[in-house]
Amino acid sequence: MTAYAVVVPTLVRDTLADCLAALVAANGPRPEQVVLVDDRPEPGPGGLEHPLSVLGDLRERTTVLTGGGRGPAAARNTGLRAVTAPWTIFLDDDVQVGPHWCDQLAEDLTEAAPDVAGVQGVIAVPLPGERRPTDWERGTAGLARARWITADMAYRTEALKQVGGFDERFPRAFREDADLALRVLDAGWRIRRGRRTTRHPVRPADRWVSVRQQRGNADDALMRRLHGPEWWDKAAAPRGRIRRHAAVTTAGVAACALAVAGRPRAAAACALGWAAGTAEFARARIVPGPRTRQEVTTMLATSVLIPPAATWHRLSGAWRHRHVQARQEVTP
Repeated sequence: MTAYAVVVPTLVRDTLADCLAALVAANGPRPEQVVLVDDRPEPGPGGLEHPLSVLGDLRERTTVLTGGGRGPAAARNTGLRAVTAPWTIFLDDDVQVGPHWCDQLAEDLTEAAPDVAGVQGVIAVPLPGERRPTDWERGTAGLARARWITADMAYRTEALKQVGGFDERFPRAFREDADLALRVLDAGWRIRRGRRTTRHPVRPADRWVSVRQQRGNADDALMRRLHGPEWWDKAAAPRGRIRRHAAVTTAGVAACALAVAGRPRAAAACALGWAAGTAEFARARIVPGPRTRQEVTTMLATSVLIPPAATWHRLSGAWRHRHVQARQEVTP
């Protein structure tokens, strides 16, 4: 069996204890190391007692480090520097590995050819069976189809160090995994999907979570600078609606400007375009959902706010990263 270490960046959420308990309960070869990186900006003495208590016999193999609140990419790099095992397995603190995960991981790593740098786990997102999923639940379910996500991702430690680990300019849990995978592939390695299964429950969220998620458009701007305008195709990532959002936002801004300038007809035409675009967006989100009063109200309110938020973050990201140079391929 190839030795491996498990690295878990965490904000010490309530889900951490369940994550670690599932790891302890999984059948199969145990990790050589478990590295928890507490990435709270100001980690206090409390919060970790219960999660650490569930580790059982893994407690003596566990190291707790501090990340300084710099984001999951930096936190994973902090954990990586402590790893001595040939394989590093990244888990998010809100997942639960399956009951046979350790055995399945052993098979995944044993079957990895010498040129395979990474083996991705299979992510399962449980959704309610008695109703249609909400917009937030559907978004989380998309993780099951995503490539290279670090919710459960195994990498050769050698390959990670060869490419310099995660790019810490990605401050959120968004696109940092795709950027790393593209650099690993550019270095001549392969990444494949394994058979081990990890459960990713849908976390509770307030109604404005989809608006806050638009910050990720700044990370898309960084991906474009690093990997070129075709990075979407390289990463097999959905392009999203940023162009439509920009068009709707432009129509809304133009309507306001034209109204102030005393051009009511032109303002009305632009306002109509804004309203039509916003309505189409809201409908696209409402129709596949449960259509409860709360969900419909949330979709209507956030469909008004998301286009300008997405456009703002994309433009601000493009400006902030305007001097970033494209990646250079690394030869193995």
